[in-house]
Amino acid sequence: MTQAPATPKLRRAATLARASLGLPAPAPLAASETAALRLRARGPARAAPEGVVFLIPFVGRHHVGDWDAVTGRLAATVESLRRQSDPRWRALICGQDRPDLPEDARVTFLPFKTPVEGNDKWAKLDMLARALPHAGLGAGYVMSFDADDLAHPALVPEMLAREVAGGWLAAEGYVRDAATGAVARAAPPTPAAPLRKPFWKLCGSCAALRFDLAQEPETTAFLAAMTAHEHRMFPYLAALAGRRLSRLPRPLVLYELNHGENFGLRRGRVGFKTRFVARFAVGAAEREAVARAFPSPDAP
Repeated sequence: MTQAPATPKLRRAATLARASLGLPAPAPLAASETAALRLRARGPARAAPEGVVFLIPFVGRHHVGDWDAVTGRLAATVESLRRQSDPRWRALICGQDRPDLPEDARVTFLPFKTPVEGNDKWAKLDMLARALPHAGLGAGYVMSFDADDLAHPALVPEMLAREVAGGWLAAEGYVRDAATGAVARAAPPTPAAPLRKPFWKLCGSCAALRFDLAQEPETTAFLAAMTAHEHRMFPYLAALAGRRLSRLPRPLVLYELNHGENFGLRRGRVGFKTRFVARFAVGAAEREAVARAFPSPDAP
């Protein structure tokens, strides 16, 4: 199973415009677009959110060079969830090799046994999406989350503080270069910083979709199809599904790169992010505040 290709931007705009007007979608559609339109036909999620579910694909031991370092970063990710000031969350973790996990009923490990040639992240995300009904929440927000990213203690409470129709999008967030200790604040571009990028264009831990399992199986089918794409497709597909995402009010996720086992590094796609951090590095005071809010084994 490979990552699904992105729909060209002009075609996205046309498809979304036609859906908004109630017109037939142009053919051919990607599987994710078809799934989005089926969920859209079910109408908005109606049940009040009960909590947040995090879907975490975890790399197999055979794909990494330093298993202890990889499991240490996963432990930091899970601990960042356990530090949430609102306990209403669940985490589903999928991988071949079970790591040491805390004794916490909110954390569930799903063994992955399907042989996959090459990168198996997308197959794991598919399995995680389809396991959503077993997370123990009938309605809420569901967020794919990488096993080396970190959540601010206020992430869950901010999402549950008010109900939004479609879900949440991390337009702002932090990116830390583990090799240098530099930290950048990702955010939408401004006239003063036209080259700045929003967090959701840099990191996959960026979108929390509103779900209501009364709309099963359309919900899990769409979630599986959406996460088969790169994260830059998430806002478009959520809008096409009638789940337009609202911006989180402040940076609540940290993405760490250049720690040696990044997924992007294996794909040769980290260089421009390294340059982004160097260009938009924050000052010492904000960097120290980030270190306090996002404890990490890779922090200087």
